[in-house]
Amino acid sequence: MTSEPPYSCAILTVSDKGSRGERQDTSGPGLKKILIEQGFEVRAYQIVPDQMEMIQEAMRRWVDDEGIDLIVSTGGTGVSPSDVTPEATRPLLDREIPGIGEAMRQASMLKTANAMLSRGIAGTRKASLIINLPGSEKAARENIAAVLPTLAHAIYKIKGGMKDCGATQG
Repeated sequence: MTSEPPYSCAILTVSDKGSRGERQDTSGPGLKKILIEQGFEVRAYQIVPDQMEMIQEAMRRWVDDEGIDLIVSTGGTGVSPSDVTPEATRPLLDREIPGIGEAMRQASMLKTANAMLSRGIAGTRKASLIINLPGSEKAARENIAAVLPTLAHAIYKIKGGMKDCGATQG
């Protein structure tokens, strides 16, 4: 990350089985480890079922009430009938950032053709960045790695940072 103060983040695992305790969540804790290593302060972690209202409630609370800088969700981005994370996220966004989803899919396509089935989106809500990641630990780690180099700069700019893009790189 840049020399800016540590940014806060929250991790939302979207999984019917995980929310019922039928499957251990490995993607959420894996993301937590990566984000802490990158200097983020993890303030919240929650597992919810694949239900639009519950996904939206957590995201709204973390942005609107707690002012968390980065929200990452893991799960619900595929093409199964129960996968609704992008649909839950989109109406909450003030602005989409298509390049984040495109970069994640492009990086994943180098590993598996199935990456083209991922529908994760990203965008801003108020002064927060929200990113949807796949549900498998391996895919979530690979996807976050693809965009990690830009996250601090993106958050800085979302919050109104005035430095030129080239001035905050590196």
